Amino acid sequence: MKLLVPIDGSELALQALQHAIALASAGLELELVLVNVQEPASAYEMLTLHDAEALAEVAVGAGRDLMAPAVELVEAAYLLYSETVVVGDVVPALLELLEEEGCDAVIMGSHGMGLVRSALGSVSRGMLEHAPVPVTFVKAPPESESEADADE
Repeated sequence: MKLLVPIDGSELALQALQHAIALASAGLELELVLVNVQEPASAYEMLTLHDAEALAEVAVGAGRDLMAPAVELVEAAYLLYSETVVVGDVVPALLELLEEEGCDAVIMGSHGMGLVRSALGSVSRGMLEHAPVPVTFVKAPPESESEADADE
């Protein structure tokens, strides 16, 4: 089974990856496609740098940095994987990669590092509505009482 696992640098994305690794440990034969989607360059970045190739290199470098902890986890588990960094709008980029790679399912965090906090983030909602394959969401563990008290 080939699983797409979006990695955005959040702890929840790593928890989703750990869920996939646990499935493999339980006997499911897996190949993982780790992906990081970088936002397209802003108009300001395009105006100041004037070099689309350099901007793309910066984006790919940033994506690889964000994926490094995920790669370490997968390599420690001795699983087959590929890693990809793409630049574009997140949901369309994930859907395109899903099709290109022939993935059978998606495992992802229920929300990522975006500014909008909700039970189901906008990327998660987009994947739920548009992915042609099953999507499994891993949600954050409940906040402990000591953590809730520290927030007050």
